[in-house]
Amino acid sequence: MRHRIDRLLDETGWQVLAALQENARIPFSELGRRVGLSAPAVAERVRRMEDAGIIAGYGVRLGFEQLGRPITALIRINCPEPNAARVKALAREREEVVECHHLTGADSFIVRVAVSSVKHLESVIESFGRHGTPTTALVLSSPVAERAITRPIRAAAGLREGAPARNAASGRGGPRVPR
Repeated sequence: MRHRIDRLLDETGWQVLAALQENARIPFSELGRRVGLSAPAVAERVRRMEDAGIIAGYGVRLGFEQLGRPITALIRINCPEPNAARVKALAREREEVVECHHLTGADSFIVRVAVSSVKHLESVIESFGRHGTPTTALVLSSPVAERAITRPIRAAAGLREGAPARNAASGRGGPRVPR
């Protein structure tokens, strides 16, 4: 399976992914022109990426303010493990919740909500507060709202595939040893 995915993620595959992340509605004819393939060939490449799970779906980014929800907040929730199922269920029920993540560490969950007012936010916080201790932060802006993944992580870090990481202290390959 890994070999099949690696074959799909050659330079052309990464170009296809970058273009689709920029505009998932790009016609196959335009996408093919950008990456040097015919429309049928790029359509087949995209289909194989979908089948392999590389492309998991397509979506729409909403303008919450234009939809009457100008306030976005992150609510961290620290709860006892027996309450985790209730927090998950509440997150699924509340229409204000746009994301919910179960975490490791000091907090059990982080929930992103889009609400119409501070009073509206207060009611959402109170509902989660019945199951744990919420800590809330208002989002002022999002300098990186959603970053496209445009290349393999090892290439992004400047490492060759299969090459050991360099030890920063010695400049030699191998594991980093504290001094």
